[in-house]
Amino acid sequence: MRAQLMKMLDERKDEIIQIRRHLHENPELSFHEAETAKYIQSFYKGKDVEIATEVGNGHAIVVTIKGGKPGKTIALRADFDALPVREETELPFKSQNEGVMHACGHDGHTAYLLVLADCLISLKEDIPGTIKIVHQHAEETPPGGAKSVVESGILDDVDQIFGIHVFPFGESGEVYYHSGYSMAGRTYFKLKIQGVGGHGSSPHMANDAIVASAYFVTAVQTIISRRLNPFDTGVVTIGSFDGKGSFNVIKDAVELEGDVRYMTTENRDKIDAEIHRIVAGIEAMFGVTTELTYTNDYPPLYNDPKVTEQVVASLQKGIGEYLTAVSEYDMLSGSEDFAYYLQKIPGVFFYIGAKPKNTEQAYFNHHPKFDIDEDALLVAAKSVAEVVLNYYKLD
Repeated sequence: MRAQLMKMLDERKDEIIQIRRHLHENPELSFHEAETAKYIQSFYKGKDVEIATEVGNGHAIVVTIKGGKPGKTIALRADFDALPVREETELPFKSQNEGVMHACGHDGHTAYLLVLADCLISLKEDIPGTIKIVHQHAEETPPGGAKSVVESGILDDVDQIFGIHVFPFGESGEVYYHSGYSMAGRTYFKLKIQGVGGHGSSPHMANDAIVASAYFVTAVQTIISRRLNPFDTGVVTIGSFDGKGSFNVIKDAVELEGDVRYMTTENRDKIDAEIHRIVAGIEAMFGVTTELTYTNDYPPLYNDPKVTEQVVASLQKGIGEYLTAVSEYDMLSGSEDFAYYLQKIPGVFFYIGAKPKNTEQAYFNHHPKFDIDEDALLVAAKSVAEVVLNYYKLD
């Protein structure tokens, strides 16, 4: 069956690329992917599968492939939303939706999984179990789509789940993985500090919100340098400081927005407690009032170590055929809502090298000139196929 499935994928490589290019030309933002969802649904029309639409809080689609024999259930996931980025590539299939771009490779994720799913449908009588294909909306924008898909209950019967992401810093044919905590969790916060405005000549008659806010900016950096274990990883970024006013007017209120990254749930909770403690201290020290919005967007992504071993063993079978290397990679400080699936279901999220050919320095995900080597999409399809075959012992 392995030889048969790999041959089917080889024969449909051009179709995978064609689908990717169509999606790349027609990107849609998170929670607004109505036409993309229709395109995905039309792909499965008339096929012997069960299709659930509008799953969770958006346009997610879950396709259930029931094998010809009873057995366990696995899930494969690909996201399909784009970003609010104005494309700056010169691709002949560049975005036709001004200001929106598939700058993270979700077009490629969807393309490979559509064709892989179709091949698995053709072979389903030989599959001893059930495969759920999760086409997920809104990975890029919190609260994201994954959490709501999990909460819908549609994956309650899934035993293991797998996903991939194209990675522009690795060559096509290279696959990367990390066991355990692999990608950072992310928290958004907004803080309003309310003081008392006044004239610059009479600070004693006012209460300067800028001074209090500046102290907060400095103080929160000590969380990373003085509250976390030196061997742990964390980042607190103040991305917005809205204190604009007149040069001789004491500002009455300031709004700040920030981003927190962490590699473990323990550090998430520690940073959370420390930021709240500092905010309370700001109130006491400066006599201001505060309003803090603190939202944990995506949790740290945790690849189950035992399942990771299983995936690596299966991928190594492809070395010398469609893979040149299967390597462990460092933890990544980016975030990914696939982490929500892994909180409930053992699984693995791994990376497919996709550096464009003849490129010394590739543009990273979310850059307006981001692109991939389309050969990597067949590698993605075969790699995930390998994982499925290994899981069901269909070699």
